[in-house]
Amino acid sequence: MKSFRASMTAVCVAGALFLANVAQAQAPAAAPKGEGVIASVDVTATVMKVDQKTREVTLKKEDGQEYSFVASDDVKNLAQVKPGDIVTVTYAEALAYEVKKGGAAIAPATAVAGGSAEPGMKPKGAIARQTTVTVLITAIDPKVPSVTFQGPKGNTRTIKVLHPEKLQGVNVGDTVEITYTEALAVKVEEAPKK
Repeated sequence: MKSFRASMTAVCVAGALFLANVAQAQAPAAAPKGEGVIASVDVTATVMKVDQKTREVTLKKEDGQEYSFVASDDVKNLAQVKPGDIVTVTYAEALAYEVKKGGAAIAPATAVAGGSAEPGMKPKGAIARQTTVTVLITAIDPKVPSVTFQGPKGNTRTIKVLHPEKLQGVNVGDTVEITYTEALAVKVEEAPKK
């Protein structure tokens, strides 16, 4: 899974490398409460080719795989990128949840924020999205162990519980506030001196 995610992260460079002004920030999201799970992966690649006319960029990962893509017109700093430059991509995910007594399922709320390098600098950028939704617990099976919940649109889902001891005190009819955050950061650094 980690290898797949690393490959997908490298491919994400095609869409996210040299992020332009993507700041669509709504109100800053508050830090989620409750239990959490965090995972991240870093991918490093070397710029092999940059065609300034066609805007095609070819990157080579450490395992030798190459990825080519066309940088959009939003990429204002493409002229700063040269073969040999190092591209670092970090993809992170976090899931936090908090069980609450009673309540109802609440529709998701999402906040997106991002930023990029100033004109003339080496390209870099970051974008993050955080979504919070409240779901209603409709069934608990301690034998599996699993929990079934219903979302705000009436859809249901059953998930296996990783830590059954955390089901202590949790009942059908409780709500769970779930906050899912994902972030992608990209930066280009000059080729190392030889």
